[in-house]
Amino acid sequence: MKIHEYQGKAILREFGVSVPNGEVAETPAQARAIAARLGGRVVIKAQVHAGGRGKAGGVKLAADAAGAEAAAQQILGMMLKTPQTPPEGIRVLKVLVEEARPIARELYLSITLDRARAAHVVMASPAGGMEIEEIAARHPEQIVREWAHPALGLLPFQARALAFGLGLGGDQFKSGVALILDLFRAYLAKDCSLAEINPLVVTTEGRVMALDAKLNFDDNGLFRHPEIVALRDVNEETPLEVEASSYGLNYIKLDGNVGCMVNGAGLAMATMDIIKLSGGEPANFLDVGGGANAEQIRNAFKILMSDEKVKAVLINIFGGILRCDVLAQGVIAAVKELGVTAPIVIRMEGTNVDEGKRLLGESGMNFTTADSMGEAAKKVVQLAR
Repeated sequence: MKIHEYQGKAILREFGVSVPNGEVAETPAQARAIAARLGGRVVIKAQVHAGGRGKAGGVKLAADAAGAEAAAQQILGMMLKTPQTPPEGIRVLKVLVEEARPIARELYLSITLDRARAAHVVMASPAGGMEIEEIAARHPEQIVREWAHPALGLLPFQARALAFGLGLGGDQFKSGVALILDLFRAYLAKDCSLAEINPLVVTTEGRVMALDAKLNFDDNGLFRHPEIVALRDVNEETPLEVEASSYGLNYIKLDGNVGCMVNGAGLAMATMDIIKLSGGEPANFLDVGGGANAEQIRNAFKILMSDEKVKAVLINIFGGILRCDVLAQGVIAAVKELGVTAPIVIRMEGTNVDEGKRLLGESGMNFTTADSMGEAAKKVVQLAR
């Protein structure tokens, strides 16, 4: 789950991380009033779940309250397009009006999970303001990493090493060490999957501050954090993904024309890979889960066929908890009820697979079956064309 910058900064403020003063506006008049309260010179920042806002015109500096109103007028309502948004962009409904701080240096700081080491990793770089991918590609020597101990967490000596790697000294060094440790506390306490500050800045007054804040959360930990769930903004999500989540389905829309229905995230990823290897393009990631029933199968079909790009559907199921005969019954009922006309290729293995195949064969419907993933992928790609 993602949240907006202003929401992330509010969380960081709770944990003692220094952030600029600011408020959210939904109208240009509100932006003007906030700017006046903050002293006039402010930054207007589009609030969308995407990076690269500045390059896309979503961040503007205003010298006074009137300028803030004009900048908000330009940003609010625009379709902001960045490499991290859908092709059509995301409509800006809110802006963060924040005091403009004089910047001496821009740095980078983030925390995420290093799956290869099964440990949280803190990354810091003196090359702030750039995407971390660019830094890693062009100047890998400028990235400092420290891995937290699974039980002890991030230790003070590691925070000092990171602050040293950022080139901080004196009082800035002490502030940087405290900020790094505070950010790590917030990251753990809120079950984050990512905590990124880009840029982390040193102001001309010598303060170390989080000028930006990106917090993503592990969905599996949200049951512990109703206060985080309340921050969800469905306007930033694809409507089909929002609808799917209401059915307990894991769905992500893609740009292809082959609809995928699979049980299990790993199998879903493998299915999308083999579709691409067969010359096709998956239209979605859809994991119905191991315990799916006929109702969830129907809802899954409803989501799949709501995408006008879908020309054929591949169902790839391993029947463990979800029996193959139950899957077949659900597929047959869903196709009848929803009037699905797109060709459907089904590959299933596992519990009651023979009964499932019998039900499909006797349904009188035009299902195409396959015995292997490779065969299924080739068939569905051909049908989609």
